[in-house]
This record gives sequence, C-alpha cells and structure tokens, in this order.
Amino acid sequence: MLRGRAIAVVIPAYNEADKIAATIRSIPGFVDHVIVVDDGSADATAAAARRVARRASGRGAGRGGGRRVEVVVHAAAVMAGDGQMDPADLPRLLAPVLGGEADYAKGNRLGWPGGWRHIPPVRLLGNLVLSYLTRLASGYRRLLDTQSGYTVAARPVLALLTAEPFFPRYGYPNDVLIRLGAAGARVVDVPVRPIYGPTWRSGLRPARVALPLLRLLARAVARRLSAHAAARRLPAPAGAAPAARLPLEQP
Repeated sequence: MLRGRAIAVVIPAYNEADKIAATIRSIPGFVDHVIVVDDGSADATAAAARRVARRASGRGAGRGGGRRVEVVVHAAAVMAGDGQMDPADLPRLLAPVLGGEADYAKGNRLGWPGGWRHIPPVRLLGNLVLSYLTRLASGYRRLLDTQSGYTVAARPVLALLTAEPFFPRYGYPNDVLIRLGAAGARVVDVPVRPIYGPTWRSGLRPARVALPLLRLLARAVARRLSAHAAARRLPAPAGAAPAARLPLEQP
C-alpha cells in the first residue's frame, strides 16, 4: 500500500517475451496487485509473465489464468510491458490522485527536462499534432503528450472508463481523455522520463491508424463545438448549479 491505499498496476503486453519479466520485477514494492494483460501475443509473453508470478507467489503457473480478475483498489496505474516507463515515476503520478487533487494523472514526457530530445523525431511530430487536436476535442487545453500511456486513475474514474469499450490501439489515450473531459474529471500532467533504448521498436503503422484516429478526434471536436453553441443560445436559469465534476472519493 501507499499512504494506506491499495494500488494496482496493469501491464498491457503484446509480443514482449524478452521484456515482460524485467518490467514485472521493476514494479515498486508498495503496489498491491500487478495484472498483466496479454494482448494476443504470438510469442511467449504469457509464459514469461507466469514464470515471474510463480516465483513471486509460489502458487504455481496458470493459477487463475484466463479468468476475469477483479480486485478492489483506490487507484490503478497503467505501465507498458516493454520497459518504456520508469517505475521511479510512479509515486509522482499517484501523488495527485491519492492526495485528492486529481481524478486522473497522465505522464508527460515533453515536460521532463530535455525529454523531447529522447523521443524519435517522427514520434515527436505526431505527438505534437495529436496533442493539439486532443486538447480541442477533450477541452483540456493545457495538457501535453496526450499519447502517453503512463497513467493513474482513481477508483470512480475506473468505473466511468470501463462502462463501454475503448477506441482500439493507438487511439486509446485520446478516447480516454475525451471521455474524461465530457465527465468533467480533473486531469493533470506529471513529467515522466522518456525511455527509448537502442532496441526500441515501434508497431505503429501511420497509414493504418491515422484516419480512424482523426475521425475520432473530428467527431469529438464537432460535439464540443455543438454543445458550446447550444449553451450560448440557452440562457442559464437563475441559481443554476455549477457544472458537475467527477467526485474523488477515497474511503
């Protein structure tokens, strides 16, 4: 536990057999639950994750494999299975959520001192363009690095986000921010260290993901503009309550 709160880390992994064990071992000791989600890997990712779990728990491989996992936590973080996210940054991401200052915290590699120098140029350009469009679509005008998947969500946010399927693949973080913006959730950027080692590889295929992602953002921008236009046409009733905000409740 951290500050008396139960913490989970979810690790999505796709063909990360050579990295998943090191990623799991790097998770800080205060984390209560580590959940590895094998996204249909064609390699031995699942087997490697089970070996680490067997050594850690002594309960044997495959215990609970393939079943729905439900745990009770106060906050849940997402860390990639490829080792691109520094576990040392996790306490900083958890701090505003556990402290009641935010409902959702996301990593900002561009906010790390000199962080932009470590991001491959093509990735950096795409990130800047998508960050601008996502700010328009979500209403979070000050957020940067919207493509960062290093995040922490408070328990009420988890219920909101899991109510319906996410936009697939690389549009997932943009879809999350759009949903949070519609719900009035408090979202903060937290500087995190970018990690791109010599063996880094990208599964991104721009031609395949660009158009669906741009359509997602265009629809969200259109909805926001329409909502603003409608709000300007309708006068607020006397004594109207302020806009609803997603509450952060930590029993």
